[in-house]
Amino acid sequence: MYPSLRRFETEVVSMTSWMLHGDGNVAGSLTSGGTESILLAVKTYRDRARALRPNIARPNMIAPITVHPAFEKAAHYFDVEIIHVSVDSTYRVNIAEVKKAINRNTILLIGSAPQYCHGVVDPIEALSELALSKGLPLHVDACFGGFMLPWLEKLGYPIPLFDFRVSGVTSISADVHKYGYTSKGASVILYRNSELRSYQYFAYASWPGGLFGSPSLTGSRPGGAIAAAWAALVSMGQNGYLSIAKDVMNTTQQIIEGVEKTNCLGILTKPDMTCVAIVSKNKKVNIHAVADLMEQKGWKIERQQYPDSIHMSVLPQHKRIVTQLVSDLNECANLVLAQPELNNKGSTGIYGMVAAIPDHAILDDFIIKFFNQIYSTDPKSLLEDKN
Repeated sequence: MYPSLRRFETEVVSMTSWMLHGDGNVAGSLTSGGTESILLAVKTYRDRARALRPNIARPNMIAPITVHPAFEKAAHYFDVEIIHVSVDSTYRVNIAEVKKAINRNTILLIGSAPQYCHGVVDPIEALSELALSKGLPLHVDACFGGFMLPWLEKLGYPIPLFDFRVSGVTSISADVHKYGYTSKGASVILYRNSELRSYQYFAYASWPGGLFGSPSLTGSRPGGAIAAAWAALVSMGQNGYLSIAKDVMNTTQQIIEGVEKTNCLGILTKPDMTCVAIVSKNKKVNIHAVADLMEQKGWKIERQQYPDSIHMSVLPQHKRIVTQLVSDLNECANLVLAQPELNNKGSTGIYGMVAAIPDHAILDDFIIKFFNQIYSTDPKSLLEDKN
């Protein structure tokens, strides 16, 4: 119906495939974001298993505990069990545990490039060998790093292989609206061939309104996001992405070096790309208390758990504030060290409570109630928000 948008989409998919070393057989789609790309991948492999392995009554997929929660959502939506396996001391998936977890109902293996929490790439080549030996597909979630890792590799950084050069990789998701620098929301889901992609599509030929088909989860899709993704890739070009990747990785290394020089803080594990997980290396300093003080200074802080840490996705605009960031982190950590009572206030208490609750279904219920509250359409509630 809209030839120009179809052309934009096919060219975005083609450029992304080239970047991730796909050949002429690679096929894919443009989606609204990483979650939709992941949902489509799981739906694809579930439907493929239904067609090729109809004896499976309860399909499962195997993923590290660090995999993005969108896979949990996909498991919930599509009735696919998700089996979690642990990570090693570097926070990469434990291959021995993956091998042990595979059973007759397994339809998919999953790895991240990198996983969002700590910025490390799972051992995709080892997962590939396992997938090939078991005749299983392997999806690589590169939503976070798909538009950064290829350029870092070209710049000479030691990036582990994760893309279609790895023979067992059957699909990759990569977000254009992260390090592709387009506006929200645009992501790409790629498959090694169109036969795999065919399980993604939905068709219904019995509707009185005519023949119906849909390539993705949504029916109508925003043309503006598709056009913006194309414009970002074309206007940035290889030189643009290489230049920004160089700057952002340099900024990341400056943050790591600065944090490691502080009295109380450190980096959880060496990242493969442009993000860091900052931890406390002093038992008298709770990292969530540091986060609370940083927010009082005007910083926006992402908190993580298991283990407790502060997460930072490094972006081009951080280049000019590295010195101030590290200085404020050091100051806040020293303040917590000097005033131990800060360890029991704010988000520190909340995460402490979370760790003490054995049944996380209670926490899931709390999160749902929280969303019901903040999205209330009660006029009284709306007036309170306005005030």
